[in-house]
Amino acid sequence: MEIRRIVAAYFSPTGNTEQLAKAMAQAIAQAEDLPVETIDFTRPQARDNAYEFGREDLLIIGLPVYAGRLPNKILPFVQENLKGNAAVSVAFVCYGNRSFDDGLSELVYEQEHTGFRPAGAAAFATQHAFATELAHGRPDEADLAEAKQFAVELLELIRNTEDSAELAPLQVEGNTPPGPYYRPKRMDGEPAVFLKAKPVTDTEKCIQCGTCARVCSMGSIDPVDVTQTPGICIKCQACITHCPAEAKCFDHPDFLSHKEMLETNFREEKKNRFWIATLCK
Repeated sequence: MEIRRIVAAYFSPTGNTEQLAKAMAQAIAQAEDLPVETIDFTRPQARDNAYEFGREDLLIIGLPVYAGRLPNKILPFVQENLKGNAAVSVAFVCYGNRSFDDGLSELVYEQEHTGFRPAGAAAFATQHAFATELAHGRPDEADLAEAKQFAVELLELIRNTEDSAELAPLQVEGNTPPGPYYRPKRMDGEPAVFLKAKPVTDTEKCIQCGTCARVCSMGSIDPVDVTQTPGICIKCQACITHCPAEAKCFDHPDFLSHKEMLETNFREEKKNRFWIATLCK
């Protein structure tokens, strides 16, 4: 099967998913002598667009796992705005060293039900968005090398396949349909309830540059008064990660207790996981 178009698509508030999507896409593009197109659907305005693919296209799509599932506010874009039309895809998730739970199986399921034929899937342990001691600094060079090698192996499968219809349904770890979202816990083991928590701003540090409003994945921070977040906050940490003055943080007690619990109980670094499709018999 010949690939004529390579697209890397990602939701990546803190940049980890973007790094891995581009690494895999570029490894295949170099081997095929093709350019890489990107669909960055991190910002809300990008999720207004719809995209069509076909049999000579390869989509590499990645999202972070939030509470063991795909981010529920981003899921409609994956379900409604990406049409496969028998295109081959590679589905992957990033998770913060606790567990990817049903996040990957959910993404593979959605890919199959929007007309894609997943040739492979992966789950990468990357630095946790807010419990940053977990998988600190990942993806690192070793992770990116693993991702590139995986992409090359997938390309070999694709080259030896005459049509995407030959790819058997991909079986990955996780439940289909996915189970309930993971319930965060405090250090004392009780549920951590911080759904309505929003970032706070240190006004003495804030330089009013507006970066936080521009990078907010939900467009929820007021660009005129960045100390205000009138819209929905999904705790993606984009505003905190990208603030040049380190003026943003979360101070909700349950959020901080959950962060401490994660950094206490999930310190052992997880290995990346990979799945490659087989051919129909």
